[in-house]
Amino acid sequence: MERTAVNPWDWSLKLGYNQAEVIEGGRRQLICAGQTAVDGEGSPQHPGNMRAQMNLALDNLEAVLTKAGMDLGSVIRLGVYATDVDEALKNFDLMAMRFGPHQSRPPMTLLGVTRLAIPGLLFEIEATAAA
Repeated sequence: MERTAVNPWDWSLKLGYNQAEVIEGGRRQLICAGQTAVDGEGSPQHPGNMRAQMNLALDNLEAVLTKAGMDLGSVIRLGVYATDVDEALKNFDLMAMRFGPHQSRPPMTLLGVTRLAIPGLLFEIEATAAA
């Protein structure tokens, strides 16, 4: 799979994402449901702690990708939902720490929401991946 970044401006690079990417040669796609800070039984973890919830949601996303034979470098699109956008942005270094080693800057959208499906959850991340 070949990825070509499309960035008419460079401001988004400082935030860790490309404006768009042209994907060529991919043969498989994976559409991930939103991943949150839940344990293996689906129970919410880390109440009130955005950073810990973001970290666990990223762990869970990586687990789904691994099960599909992919990794964070395979992600071509992210949708991010947070109940407190400012607090999520304060902790976005976690995104760079996870995606950076893969040299991956997938296009993403960050949306502020009133609440997520399960009360107490603060952060959710969904991904599309290709290999």
